[in-house]
Amino acid sequence: MKTIYDFSVKDRKGKDVSLKEYANEVLLIVNTATKCGFTPQYDELEKLYKDYHSLGFEILDFPCNQFGQQAPGTDESIHEFCKLNFGTEFPRFKKVKVNGEDADPLFQFLKEQKGFAGWDMTHPIAPILDDMLSKADPNYKESADIKWNFTKFLINKKGQVVARFEPTEKIEHIEEQIKALLA
Repeated sequence: MKTIYDFSVKDRKGKDVSLKEYANEVLLIVNTATKCGFTPQYDELEKLYKDYHSLGFEILDFPCNQFGQQAPGTDESIHEFCKLNFGTEFPRFKKVKVNGEDADPLFQFLKEQKGFAGWDMTHPIAPILDDMLSKADPNYKESADIKWNFTKFLINKKGQVVARFEPTEKIEHIEEQIKALLA
């Protein structure tokens, strides 16, 4: 059975990184953007990273400019922005496409494993996204495509995709599932 360990990605400097390097760790793979309404989630992600990294948890950050062009700049400028504004320490990789014909193979795989999880409609941005996406495609919820920045995939210690969280998901819910996988 295929796992994320079958994939290699490029770090922000363009060097190939085999995801086998993260074997036996719990991973949260996130497509991010620096100019998005969800960008403050970097604070929550960094807190998760600090709280659980020593227990075998890793966050893999993949900037993506496909949603409203909200990740402008070079890989290095994005990295500097995140370090300066949010103090992030987790690994950041080369900017990727997550949807379409040019989608990164890792994200194609992630979407095949876990489709759209639905919005938490109590989040203030959820109704806005739902309205915008529904106008563009009334059946958008049926597609496994990533809908927006800060979609997260949770990976167990065997490299299997166990959950997908849309950007409106409460961090506490994600944290509960991370703790369960680390136990």
